Amino acid sequence: MALTRSFRDTVKEELASEDFRRAFLCEAIRAMVAGDLETAKVVLREYVNGTIGFPKLGAALGRSPKSLMRMLSPTGNPQARNLFEMVAYLQKIEGTVLEVRATDATAA
Repeated sequence: MALTRSFRDTVKEELASEDFRRAFLCEAIRAMVAGDLETAKVVLREYVNGTIGFPKLGAALGRSPKSLMRMLSPTGNPQARNLFEMVAYLQKIEGTVLEVRATDATAA
C-alpha cells in the first residue's frame, strides 16, 4: 500500500487557516494545563515549524533556534518561563489572547 501524505505536511498545509492555527495553539495550552507536556511540546513544535519557523522565533526571543528546537524535542525539558515566553510571543503574532477558565470537574 502506498504511503499517503505525512502528518507534518498535512498540518503545515492546515496551518494556513487562521482558525486552525488558533485552535492548534489553543490545543498546546490545553495540553500544558492538563499536565501533558509531551503533547504540548509536539503541538508547539509543529505550530512553529508550520508558521513562523524557528529562526524567526529565535531572533524574536533572543535565543538560538537550535536551543528552541531542543526545548520542544521529545527529550527536551523546558523551563516554564521559556515556554510561557514562547507562547506569549506566538499569541502576539497570531493576534489572539488565549484564556484559561475554571470549570466544575463533575460537569465535564
